[in-house]
Amino acid sequence: MENRSAKWTCKNSRKPRADALRNRDRVLQAAKAVFSAGGPDASLEAVAREAGVGIGTLYRHFPTREALYEAVYRREVEQLGEMAEQLKDDAAPVDALRRWLRSNVEFVATKKGMAAALALAAGPPSELTAFSYERLTKAIALLLDRAVASGEIRNDVSAEDLLRTLVGMCLLHDQPGWQASVVRMLDVLIDGLSVKGSERRPSKPR
Repeated sequence: MENRSAKWTCKNSRKPRADALRNRDRVLQAAKAVFSAGGPDASLEAVAREAGVGIGTLYRHFPTREALYEAVYRREVEQLGEMAEQLKDDAAPVDALRRWLRSNVEFVATKKGMAAALALAAGPPSELTAFSYERLTKAIALLLDRAVASGEIRNDVSAEDLLRTLVGMCLLHDQPGWQASVVRMLDVLIDGLSVKGSERRPSKPR
């Protein structure tokens, strides 16, 4: 009887953990959508509604707005790193680089909605900013190096150059439709970095 009871207890102790993980993931997905669309004043109640969970469930996972912002931010950075790993074997290196850069526009849209709480725009360097810079630079270098090695992209541009350019383009656009504008400019940037686009200008080793 004791063994049967122990098995029942063990079996039922696993379910809440699985449910909790699913709820946490739903909250993070919802928060990304709400923060991207609603800006820094998007409410946690709106996030809970979007996720289909109660506000109490949200607070159990993320006791403060800042904790939720940081979790969303870290999740986005990690997913971009994973995306670069998946794209590194793409048959078309330049297209892989272009797709990764475009995905960053969506990431920056989420980041804009969290900038006030995270103090990323004007605050001092932090572990979070160091984490994101390291992961994103590593990801972009993975794809840029392949494109350069293929002979399709000029070799005098660094991963840091591309990341700064991308962030600069995104932060300078605050009007409706800015994401589509940045995507167009990214296409112009990649075309300009192509070897064909730079044939008249000799490149220097990075």
